[in-house]
Amino acid sequence: MSYDRDRDRPLSDASLRLLPWESPEGKPCYLRGDEGDPGRLALIADRAEEDQLRLGANALAHAERVLGVPTAGPLTLRVALQRSATSLSDILRIADSRGARLADQGPDR
Repeated sequence: MSYDRDRDRPLSDASLRLLPWESPEGKPCYLRGDEGDPGRLALIADRAEEDQLRLGANALAHAERVLGVPTAGPLTLRVALQRSATSLSDILRIADSRGARLADQGPDR
């Protein structure tokens, strides 16, 4: 089985769902999808994605507030940027995961 260098995803297995968390070693985690009812882990992943999206919206609102303060100091700006970068990373992972699942459904669905 071959892997995508950047994602550690098996290229020949389209039934894998990228999960919204990493292993303790920092590697991506995948869930093999089955037809029919989603499993318990898939539902946990769905909730985690919802939480990450909500946190991303909060980080964006915070960054916008900080950017609206002309006298914001370097530490305040750095914290806002760090929160925004973390959230952007989470949201890109979610988009990658959902995009792959949409592509796996094919053009007929």
